[in-house]
Amino acid sequence: MTGDGTGAASSPGGRAAVSAPVLWPGLDGAAQRRFRLVVLGDVMIEARADLPGVRFADVAADRLAYAPARAVVAGTAVNMARCATGYFRRVAVLGKIGDDAFTPVIRRELRRMGVRDLLCVEPGAPNGVAVMLRDGAAHPDAVPPADGREAAGDGPVGRAADWRAEPPGDNREDGRGGPAGQGADGRRGVRLLVVDDQGPGRRLTESEVRRAGPAIRRADALFADGYALLAPVSRAALRAAVQVAREAGTLVAFDLVPHDIDRRLPAAEAMPVLEAADVVITEVPTLARLLGLPVPCDAAGVREMLPALDRTVRGRPLWLLRHGPSALEDVVAYRREHVLMEYPSGYGPGVRRTGFGDRLAAGELYWWLSLRSSGGAPGSR
Repeated sequence: MTGDGTGAASSPGGRAAVSAPVLWPGLDGAAQRRFRLVVLGDVMIEARADLPGVRFADVAADRLAYAPARAVVAGTAVNMARCATGYFRRVAVLGKIGDDAFTPVIRRELRRMGVRDLLCVEPGAPNGVAVMLRDGAAHPDAVPPADGREAAGDGPVGRAADWRAEPPGDNREDGRGGPAGQGADGRRGVRLLVVDDQGPGRRLTESEVRRAGPAIRRADALFADGYALLAPVSRAALRAAVQVAREAGTLVAFDLVPHDIDRRLPAAEAMPVLEAADVVITEVPTLARLLGLPVPCDAAGVREMLPALDRTVRGRPLWLLRHGPSALEDVVAYRREHVLMEYPSGYGPGVRRTGFGDRLAAGELYWWLSLRSSGGAPGSR
């Protein structure tokens, strides 16, 4: 199956389904929820606020600002699960949380979402916290870089260990890709993102993952992301989860984040997961930098990169390669020597931006599982 995403494949219901996942099942959930999904990742509390009329560059002294603010349950696992419940019949979250006043809040939110709780609790430890402030300044001359990430849905996740002034084009508000740093009024702004670098998610252990093995083995897919690679303990846990899934025939989907992962660890640490995964979701600049390949500047450059990708990664994953002005507008579905499909992601003006990256990933995963189950999936191992 190749081309522009307009080809058709038979859906499980017997009707013709447009091949591009943004058209079927679409970005707003599936008409028929199917499959079981386990999501492994971060779970935390996030406080976020917009600061209309404030430019960080102008703040030279302490300031009190009254502005819209809220606290939410967030994290890579929670935010992906929120979107996945619109597609999957059963969704479970596997991660590690603390033991404080926020713990029952987190568990209650998962119940409200209809998500199974596979969380491990670290006695006496606080829950991870993230803070995101966005200024209200317009930056009309900024060029959005294809970099940055904030968790989809309700807020940022990850393990940034420092205070970071995000560039105007950063996609951090919207998870696995998003708008070029636009504020609520459509203007570009700067985000200051602070994430707890000692959150309990860093200490999810291999033995804790293996105790959740029955749920992984029953699932149709395990979805994980690269933030678990950033600490030795959680890295071992991620690899154990992948091993359990592969031995059971559970699909492994891996989201290659954070987008500056090449500055945080060598490619060798990510390679075992990349090579074991059935599906890898990544922004092209992130993948190219991690693997030491030239960063493509256009669609032709993405296609020119593919042979080098085959030489560098020994596995046979289905690559869902996001690219475009903000590294999100278009997708190349590729698997070893074959461009299976190219399609627009659906991201653009007028699209609901909050959680777009996770909505896209959830729809793509459901689409792929549906085609696989009907014998028509591209990129099957």
